[in-house]
Amino acid sequence: MALVTVKPTRIDTAIANGIADNTTSSLEHAAQALTWGADEHVLLALAAAGWLYTRLHPQHRPVANHILMVSFATAVLPHVLKSVFDQTRPDRLTVTGHRHGVPFSGRSRDAFPSGHAVHMGALASAAGLLPAIWRRLARTLAVTLSSTRVVLLAHWASDVVAGFILGVIVERSFRPFTLGRSSQQRASASRGLS
Repeated sequence: MALVTVKPTRIDTAIANGIADNTTSSLEHAAQALTWGADEHVLLALAAAGWLYTRLHPQHRPVANHILMVSFATAVLPHVLKSVFDQTRPDRLTVTGHRHGVPFSGRSRDAFPSGHAVHMGALASAAGLLPAIWRRLARTLAVTLSSTRVVLLAHWASDVVAGFILGVIVERSFRPFTLGRSSQQRASASRGLS
């Protein structure tokens, strides 16, 4: 039993009821396929592959180290928080939704926070290190993948928002330790050496 029980807000309940009443099996299957893009196992594998790649390209090593460390932190943190917070998933509270194709997901009392959204919040924040077009693409992808958790009724909307914000905080908290000086400071230093 967790220490704190979290209740959904009225807005959470209204969103979940709307999804349960209006979803379709095809929408749920699409959301199930998309949600894998935010799964901790997939993201850890990609981060590890990127880290290995930088063994051949050392100029990218600091960013790869950062992404790998943030990926590990965002993989562990939601599990720790789910042991502190209890919240029933919306998919456990609907009959209509299951008739319309909503699947059961995870442990029934592990709604808060959304681990997928924690990963995506960190990704959206880390995208700030990318050029503008890639940054916008990464952030759009992060929001889209996070929203699949609401569509699947695996999480309340507030679980996803809280998880996303937590991911941003984790990524930004790691930057001083994993990246050291900012990109602008490194660029200024390299111009001074030229």
